[in-house]
Amino acid sequence: MTNRCLWANSSELRRYHDEEWGKPLHDDQRLFEMLILEGKSCGLSWELILKKRNHMRKVFDNFDPEILVKYDDEKIQSLMGDAGIIRSKLKINAVIENAKAYLRLKEARTLEDFLWQHVNYKPIVNDGSQRIVRTELSDKLSKELKKFGFKFVGSVIIYSFMQAVGMVNDHEPGCYMKNNPIRE
Repeated sequence: MTNRCLWANSSELRRYHDEEWGKPLHDDQRLFEMLILEGKSCGLSWELILKKRNHMRKVFDNFDPEILVKYDDEKIQSLMGDAGIIRSKLKINAVIENAKAYLRLKEARTLEDFLWQHVNYKPIVNDGSQRIVRTELSDKLSKELKKFGFKFVGSVIIYSFMQAVGMVNDHEPGCYMKNNPIRE
């Protein structure tokens, strides 16, 4: 039996832990998607987000910012009727606003460069023995993202995002991934 982080306690979460969580992600499109999904998870379980992720990719046009910024009231109403997604009007509108913010940011630099510069382009490795939910860095990054107009990017969401995309390695001490080389 493989030792994992304790939170990876279902087949969905184990697969996510083993294949994605904490692995450095540098692709702008995937980073944007993860930022959207972390925002959608606010107040909900990550397992629920994972179960709905493929359907959300489909109905949100693979989270393509160029398409998302064109969503109108009719599209929003259609999404509100789709039980396969998180049907919060605030969160749906945040997807559109985040696409606009992403495109504003992209005028100056890539999302990957903007994010990873904050950790000097290499993951911060914590010992994983304490549950961290926010840091001064996530506070700072949250504020900077909000200046561009991003929504649902509070410090706790951003710290979770940083863990998910490998900017921070918070695997627990007994986890088999803790001391494995970080694969990109």
